[in-house]
Parts: sequence; C-alpha cells; structure tokens
Amino acid sequence: MTTKEAEKTTGVVATNGQKQPVAAGTQRPSPPVERLERVMAWGEASDSVSYVYRPSTTGDLRAVFGQAREKGMTVGFRGGGNSYGDAALNNENMLVDFRRMNRILAWNPESGVIRVEPGVTLGQLWRYVLEDGWWPPVVTGTMEITLGGGAAMNVHGKNAWKMGPIGDHIVGFELMLPSGETITCSREQNEDIFHAAIGGFGMLGAFTAITLQMKRVYSGLLNVEAAATPDLEAMFDYFERHLQESDYLVGWIDAFPGTGALGRGQVHRANYLAPGEDPNPYETLKLENQEIPATIMGVFPKLWMPFFMRPFYNNLGWRLICWAKYMSSRLTEGIEGVGYQQPHAHFHFLLDAIPFKEAYGPDGIIQYQAFIPAGRARESMTTLLQMGRTHGVPNYLSVLKRHRPDPFLMTHGLDGYSLAMDFHLSGGNRERVRQLAREMDEVVLDAGGRFYFAKDSTLRPEIVTAYLGEETVANFRLLKQRCDPEGVIETNLWRRLFP
Repeated sequence: MTTKEAEKTTGVVATNGQKQPVAAGTQRPSPPVERLERVMAWGEASDSVSYVYRPSTTGDLRAVFGQAREKGMTVGFRGGGNSYGDAALNNENMLVDFRRMNRILAWNPESGVIRVEPGVTLGQLWRYVLEDGWWPPVVTGTMEITLGGGAAMNVHGKNAWKMGPIGDHIVGFELMLPSGETITCSREQNEDIFHAAIGGFGMLGAFTAITLQMKRVYSGLLNVEAAATPDLEAMFDYFERHLQESDYLVGWIDAFPGTGALGRGQVHRANYLAPGEDPNPYETLKLENQEIPATIMGVFPKLWMPFFMRPFYNNLGWRLICWAKYMSSRLTEGIEGVGYQQPHAHFHFLLDAIPFKEAYGPDGIIQYQAFIPAGRARESMTTLLQMGRTHGVPNYLSVLKRHRPDPFLMTHGLDGYSLAMDFHLSGGNRERVRQLAREMDEVVLDAGGRFYFAKDSTLRPEIVTAYLGEETVANFRLLKQRCDPEGVIETNLWRRLFP
C-alpha cells in the first residue's frame, strides 16, 4: 500500500517510519505517483518501493526536505547503491539518489586536496587525479560507490590497518540538515558532528561537499605478490609476517574444506613503487593503461560470465570452483608466492572486473562481516567458518583483512581482523542463514568484536547496543535529535536497528 492509500483508508501519515494519527478530515498530499520506484539493495536480497528524487543542486535537495516536512514523510539517502542490505532503502517514503550531484568542485594537483560533490564516484575520482600522480588513499572493491556513501559508511579497503577508513582522509565537509541549513564540519569546527556523520550512515544530514586528501603515487603500477596458504593459521601467519612491509594485504578463503585444510586460500599483497622505480611513469599513469578490460583473454565479453557461472551457484558447483582456484594458486604460486606488476585499478576493483553478482540468481546474497580483535581472531574466525559448514550453508566468498581503530563515533574499526562471508540465498535457505547469523553474532560479541552497517542485513537492536555500548548509542541519538529534531531522515536500516 502506498502512503497516499494509507492516508485514505486509515487517516494516518508516515512520520519517522511510524504511522501517526492526523486530525479528522486532514489529508496530506503524496508525492507524484510516477516517482514510485522499486529499489534494490546491492546484495539483491532486499528491496523497497520509494518515491525517488534525483537532485542536481543543493537547492533541489533543500526542496526535497521541504516536501518531506510538508507531506509528513521521511527521507533516506542513496549513493551508488552498493550497500548489501537495507542501508539505502526507505520503504513507502522518499529516497534521494545523489548520483546527479557529481561535480568536481576544486582540485589542487600540488597538494593533492580535492573537493567534490557527494555523488562523485571512486571511478570518477581516481580518473581525475591519477595522471597528476595521485590516487585515493582508501578504495573499496568496486569503483561504483559514491564518496557521499563512502563517507556515510566510513568505508575501508585492503590497507585498512595502515591507512584506516576513508574518514581518516576527509579534511572536512558541508552537511545539509533537514531544516535546509548547511553547516561546515571538520576536526576543528563542529567536531562532534564531524566524527559522528562519518560512519553515521546518513542519519544526521546530507553531505553536499566533501574535501579529501589524496595519496601521492609515482607509478601507475603496483608490485604485487600472490601466495597460496594451506589453512587459516598459515594465512594469519602470512599477514603477520608482512604487515610492516606491505601497503595492501587481502586474503581469499575457501570455506568448503573441513579439518586439516579449513580456511585454505590465497593472499595478495601489494606495494607502491618508489620514486624512480618505474622507468616510464608518464606512460603507466595514463588512464588507458588502467582501464579494466571488458573481455577475458581479449575474446569473451565479461558480461557473458554470469550465464556460464550460474550453473555452478550451488554448494557442489561452488565447492568445485573454490577447489580449482586454490589448486591453481598452489601450483603456480606455492606458499612462497610469486611476484608481478599490476595497474592500480586492476588490483583493487575485482567486483567490477568480474560480474559474479549477476550469477547469484533471483534470491541474491546476504553478506556477514565480523570485525574481531587480533588476539581472538584466529580462534573466533575458525569457529565462524566451521559454523557455516555445520549449518549446511557454507559461504561462497570469504575475504580476510587487517584493521586499526579510528576516532569515529559509530565505528566498526578495531585493532584486529575482519572476515566477510557471502551466503548465497537459494532453495528456501534464507531462514537458516538468518539463524546462523544470530548464532555468529554471539561468537563475535564474546570476542569483543564489531559489525559494519554497509554490509549488514541481519543485526538486531540489542546486538548493536551490545557492541557499540549504551553510551555511544545514546550520544548518537542526542546528535540526531540536534541535527534532525523532527526525525525527517530515516532508512529501513535505522528503523530496524534503532527503533
């Protein structure tokens, strides 16, 4: 039922995600029905129907807030739509898509400081700065995220233990409050809002301009080493041996084997080239030498891959794929590793290079990502991998990263590791996956772990309060009351986790 239909039949309007009574005979106008769209989460396991607005200026955005107050509706925000769960969904209410607010506002190629609108994507960003010898200090596995969305979720990359999340490189931002007022935030100005809006999943206001510091690079290439690891213990050992001498580290885990080979996989580590190490940096920094090929071996379009992969998206088929991948890495790399050079974009953006998501089928995936302190990570992550096997829902893609703490209020960061696990939904296994997630929550909490709103689909309010702490949640609610006293900004995630 749409909001307008609800008003007609029940005499209520949607406010703060709840149905609030209005005076008899009162009827607030709904947005135009042509704005109603079905919006999908990136994991394709959840969706919603919303009134979608696509502002291109701050004036347009201010008008959306005004309409929301007039119509008694809530507003949610959406960037590139890359959150796995319901963080960018706002069912039967208004949703702002920021992708038209995508201008580069200022760039200083001497200092590497750039000012952008929130709809600028990582892809736009690196293409704009690379030929001047700069690279974003933190990037995700896809270049399709927007910087507004990245700031709201405080995203991290394969160098999280060394460079932290993207918030550590944000110099400042402008934030529009639902009242239409715009405030400037930095580490010196509105410092409390600065540290809460970064990682605050859009609940305090809308970023309208973000200033970031880029990372100087001296080549368009990275020195990369790939190594096979026979089990999870060996993968942790590899990470610990190479933390001090690496710029990037990431591990892929085969979650199917049992005792003896549990957690076997492959680690990739990479380093920037030093000044003078690349004999022709002008050439390697050119954009045409960074673009990800659209074909495999120059012949087969990657868009065809999902059609060939889909028959393997079951436990047996994916077990075979993981076995083949691991054996190939073991034969070609061994545990000592093999080195080569690779363009920045090729190393980072695997989710754009291989469109595996399209092969999942109509039910999509739920990703579960746990962040666990270093002293408990080996034991706890071994348990998490075993739990998937015993529940009969092994995860198809598992990724290990190293992290560090950060100063942001709603942080997922800690001195430890994260394990991200993709669970394919099919054959009616959704409830089993959700039950597994509930049980894994207890393992993570027992280890002093944390979670990440950009990936979440299954957390419950009591789990969020348990890992963030009652004081942190209370402080965030106070800031939200200060920035959004009428409760105009909401999403499905907010209503689910902060009722």
